[in-house]
Amino acid sequence: MNTPFTRVDEKEVSIEEKLRALYDLQSVVSAIDKIKVLRGELPLEVQDLEDEIAGLKTRLHNLDDEIREIEVAISNKKIAIRESQNLITKYTEQQNNVRNNREFDSLAKEIEFQNLEIQLSEKKIREFTADMAAKKEAIESSKTLLTERMDDLSRKNKELEEITEETRIEEEKLKARAEKIEFYIESRLLGAFKRIRKNARNGLAVVTIQRDACGGCFNKIPPQRQLDIASRKKIIVCEYCGRILVDEKINQLPEEE
Repeated sequence: MNTPFTRVDEKEVSIEEKLRALYDLQSVVSAIDKIKVLRGELPLEVQDLEDEIAGLKTRLHNLDDEIREIEVAISNKKIAIRESQNLITKYTEQQNNVRNNREFDSLAKEIEFQNLEIQLSEKKIREFTADMAAKKEAIESSKTLLTERMDDLSRKNKELEEITEETRIEEEKLKARAEKIEFYIESRLLGAFKRIRKNARNGLAVVTIQRDACGGCFNKIPPQRQLDIASRKKIIVCEYCGRILVDEKINQLPEEE
């Protein structure tokens, strides 16, 4: 694709040359868009997998921390049980040496209280043990899922690398071509081109007239306006979609028209 315009002072650039430059730029960036479509959703899929893997690793780390906390809690409850058992032994021995019923009953209440403490600690240990078992099961399932996602990521990365390598040279050439064309377009017009392109669903900022209609939104263009577009005396945009309109022969050299 050769564009018939040369680098000249901005004041000497005709509207026709500007339109040719814009059309050529649109053709190049559209070719780059096609390469990105060829890659499909792979880059997004790779990013999603990386995010999921990071989340799984964080979950595994948190579960490990929670299990360690439970183990400490169970250990503390076992210590509490031993302390209660020691107190029961102590109080039972003291009952053998009491001087009256009041002291005996007082010690009996202490023994009863320590027995209740043991029962409560044992209940807590059962709860902690069940919770820990659930967390260990969650760890195993998370590890399995992490392995699967790591394999998926490796495969997707390989696919992306293969496609990227296949299209890398072509894309680099197209990007270099686009940068070269942009050099010939005044900043204000280039900015408008990029804004229109960003808002356009299909990335088309410059379109030709096709069957008396806008090549972007397909609304009809009045005959007189078509003549104005074909004259290339001013930059005209579609009143419906805002795209820059050019005639179908815009990319032909003057002698070819």
